[in-house]
Amino acid sequence: MKKIFLILAFLTTAFASEGFAQENTSQAQSQLSQFLTSYYNIKDALIAGDASKASANATQFIKVANGIDYKVIAEGNIHALLKDAGTISDTQDIKKQREQFANLSTNMIALAKGTKLGAQPIYETYCPMKKASWLSDSKAIKNPYYGSTMLSCGKVVGTINQ
Repeated sequence: MKKIFLILAFLTTAFASEGFAQENTSQAQSQLSQFLTSYYNIKDALIAGDASKASANATQFIKVANGIDYKVIAEGNIHALLKDAGTISDTQDIKKQREQFANLSTNMIALAKGTKLGAQPIYETYCPMKKASWLSDSKAIKNPYYGSTMLSCGKVVGTINQ
């Protein structure tokens, strides 16, 4: 009888642990999806040439990044992304924001290639005039570095399948 209770207790503990692991994985995926969306929001504001919105979206990106566990994204990677987004958040100069977005994008591309950020494909896009890349959720070219001046400058150079 003791053996049956011991086996039942072991099985109950094993299934409960598996449930908690799945819940934590689901929560981490949700955070990463929010993280990628907040990056896209910065990009979209730069495409529109809206420095205030880019700054506000960078602030939101920082909040989301600060909520991600270092087990999901390494502390060093988070700090690099926070530095880049902090510079965008702290200025209302669209030119400076776009310059810093190149660094943010380089770091996000490296992260996306090593970490599953969402369920949808992510497109790595390159602007030959700026010599910089960015991530997009669409194959359509909308250049965040030049906005309406050169909106369609660039090309998709890769797809990161999530």
